[in-house]
Amino acid sequence: MTQIRGAPYRSAKSWRGASYGSGMGRRSWVEQVMGLPVSVLARGERAESERADAAVRAVFAELVEVDRVFSPYKPDSAVSRLARGEVGWDEVDPVVREVAERCVRARDLTGGLFDAQLPDAQLPDGGWDPSGLVKGWAVERAGAQLRAVADLDWCLNAGGDVLVVCPSGRPFTVGIQDPRDPGRVLASVARTEGAVATSGTAARGAHLYDPRTGGPAVTRWASVSVSGPSLEYADILATAAFVAGEDWPAVLAALPGYEGLGILADGNLFATAGWPSSEAVAG
Repeated sequence: MTQIRGAPYRSAKSWRGASYGSGMGRRSWVEQVMGLPVSVLARGERAESERADAAVRAVFAELVEVDRVFSPYKPDSAVSRLARGEVGWDEVDPVVREVAERCVRARDLTGGLFDAQLPDAQLPDGGWDPSGLVKGWAVERAGAQLRAVADLDWCLNAGGDVLVVCPSGRPFTVGIQDPRDPGRVLASVARTEGAVATSGTAARGAHLYDPRTGGPAVTRWASVSVSGPSLEYADILATAAFVAGEDWPAVLAALPGYEGLGILADGNLFATAGWPSSEAVAG
């Protein structure tokens, strides 16, 4: 694990487009979905096309449907109905059983550090809450709508967890927020494809629990960001790494291709050996 030194970036943007030549259009969209802002930045000659707009609208629609099915705070969701015993596992939509199986795989992958089975007191109607997996999984699945638009660079940002695809080869630069000050970015990573996810206390306070103790996660780390091929697994590993505390770099060894950046409460940064250089692109 390597300590990173240097002045923080002044921009607070969660992504920045790398420089690109004339003739490349750019368009952005944002909606409030799943209780958080979801934005899309499209870049390229087709960015302002009807096809791109339709793909983005399909992304938002898919995420709204996922929220309807999986939110533990919606009384009519499958998750809430399961918790109240109104339906059994054999009566829910197959996609709910698929997510449940993914949650089990995530628990096994992380040695129990990620677990969708929460203490009942943390939820209105019971203990199974797949939200920690659903966001990354849903965003990655919805991204297929954008992948279908040829020659379109895009960055899909769901509450700070980011999925990027750049057929042009020109990267987007994803900023890592200062958990002590949402108006600052402490580091950045340039991606032409793949994901960056962060878990910590900046957005929602001490909301993560430690399955080993049944209580809130206690750690001197303010956040852990993970970069890798899949947003679903980057998000899972970021959550598990934050819960792990001092041993968080070892959590990322569970899957090849994932690297991490940890930020301490005092603002010091520590990165795994393969974390991409924040100086790769000026943006």
